[in-house]
Amino acid sequence: MKLANIIVDGTEQFAIEVNGGIVPISILSEMTGIEFPKSTDGVIADQTLLEKLKTTLLENEERCSIVAIPKHLVQFAPCVKNPGKIICIGLNYRPHVTETNMELPTEPIVFGKYANTLTGHRETIQIPSNSEKVDYEAELCIVIGKQTKDVMKEQALDYVFGYCIGNDVSARDLQFRSHQWLLGKNCDQFAPVGPYLVTTDEIENPNSLNIRTFVNGEKRQDSNTETMIFSCETLIEDLSKHMTLEPGDIIMTGTPEGVVLGFPEDKQIWLKSGDVVTIEIDGLGQLINHLE
Repeated sequence: MKLANIIVDGTEQFAIEVNGGIVPISILSEMTGIEFPKSTDGVIADQTLLEKLKTTLLENEERCSIVAIPKHLVQFAPCVKNPGKIICIGLNYRPHVTETNMELPTEPIVFGKYANTLTGHRETIQIPSNSEKVDYEAELCIVIGKQTKDVMKEQALDYVFGYCIGNDVSARDLQFRSHQWLLGKNCDQFAPVGPYLVTTDEIENPNSLNIRTFVNGEKRQDSNTETMIFSCETLIEDLSKHMTLEPGDIIMTGTPEGVVLGFPEDKQIWLKSGDVVTIEIDGLGQLINHLE
């Protein structure tokens, strides 16, 4: 299923994609008398509700299709509202390592983003006043579904609730001010995620998904998650050795080649006000954000 958080009349609501349209769960509750959570966070926390939601939707699919809101009219919020952790992986695609002239990592490079970076599909990202080098980074995001500690990679994907598209927006001139990347990675709205949180049953293999980025319609990134250095299950195994992963935690798995930083300096065209960044990943939809 494709789950979402949306804003209707100023109020955030949990919603689901039905035949190309978006149905607020409140409408499904009115139809059936069954109460569901107010956001995706509630279903992540109690996955018994997921099966109930599937069954209820199947029984009422035709009625839901009639009342569905067209996608282009929907205001999306981040598809996970309150992740305890946003864990990011750097330099996880070999061609990206090459283009940035950095050393190939022998183990995952890990950093984090804070809650202030979260934003949703079609939301505007404000370029920081102290940065002139803002970059895009298309990423597959893993959303954890069960408490995970010291898991082996053979079982790691069993702990995943679903996947979504993310953009690890980066201010490069701030990122490299110090050895820590924190400043360039944690500006407001620098982690758009969505539009959907897609449950694992719809993604056969997260390590084999096409991933693309377009800026104002021009293709900039075009790769596949199969070229990741560390697979999704390897990342979960490694991270769970260092910290307990909790339901709702997001793992941003790294970006492929094609970022602005990877171009020769005389060909680097950084994001500017008015630009539109579109990221596509197979099965997950499109994540679109405007720069201002």
